[in-house]
Amino acid sequence: MSQETPSPRSPLQAALGYLDWLINPFQRRGVVAVYDLLSTRSPTERGLYLNLGYWPEASDLDDACEALVMRVAEAGGMSEGDRVLDVGYGFGDQDILWARRRAPERIIGLNITASQVAVAQRRVAEAGLTERIDLRLGSATEMPIESDSADLVVALECAFHFDTREDFFREAWRVLRPGGRLVTADILPMPKAGGWIARLQQRFSWWLVASKFAIPPANAYMRPHYQALLALRGFERIRIESIREDVYAPLHRYLARHPESVRRLHPIARLAARVALRFDAASVYRGLDYVLATAVKSE
Repeated sequence: MSQETPSPRSPLQAALGYLDWLINPFQRRGVVAVYDLLSTRSPTERGLYLNLGYWPEASDLDDACEALVMRVAEAGGMSEGDRVLDVGYGFGDQDILWARRRAPERIIGLNITASQVAVAQRRVAEAGLTERIDLRLGSATEMPIESDSADLVVALECAFHFDTREDFFREAWRVLRPGGRLVTADILPMPKAGGWIARLQQRFSWWLVASKFAIPPANAYMRPHYQALLALRGFERIRIESIREDVYAPLHRYLARHPESVRRLHPIARLAARVALRFDAASVYRGLDYVLATAVKSE
């Protein structure tokens, strides 16, 4: 059953919400409030993707977003016959793409933002894929999913939101069958490096993203700790690869050269994006790592 979407905001209410979110240093919106505010204003043209994209061969933002989706599927070994659990699925674009290109037996999705769930369920129905894709309202840290029931658990650019990521790892372990796989595309802080100016830029860029996009302080750790938590949970064959050079800088260049993508955002978010694009990518993203992580539940 589709979830009810929140009552639509007036243009003034939306504008005030964006101003409070972007400018007020004392507020910390929860993840649901952030994505309710962002609504369906995606900078992509052909879909409603919210990911940052994977850019080695992409020619536009939609291509880059799809490339990241397929890169994650490839890393997780998604194939025909798989029972896939996708947590934090946004508006369902990735699930529709996987169903068409990788043909898993079934995809179940969990997402805590009811407004996204309603849109995603409608889009899956319009695509004629309701028998293969089941998108639900539910939490990644308390999954209403049977133990040992999934071949693959996916968290595409969302695990940094989970309160906490470690609880998500615990639940992923529980729902995976022995030999099942976990794959995440995730944002972490970078190791401290450089002089005091560079370190200040690192701290500021991480603080800005963490405070505006509801990243719990408990999730602010780097790659070695990420690997240690997976190993502590019992995962094996852990691989954590930084792909930040194929994400942040090329996205920054593309948006700077294609203002039509920025114009799809809310006017106040558009203004904030234009300010960020005045700076070089190295300083804007200096504190942000971007990793592709895979792990296997022991048999």
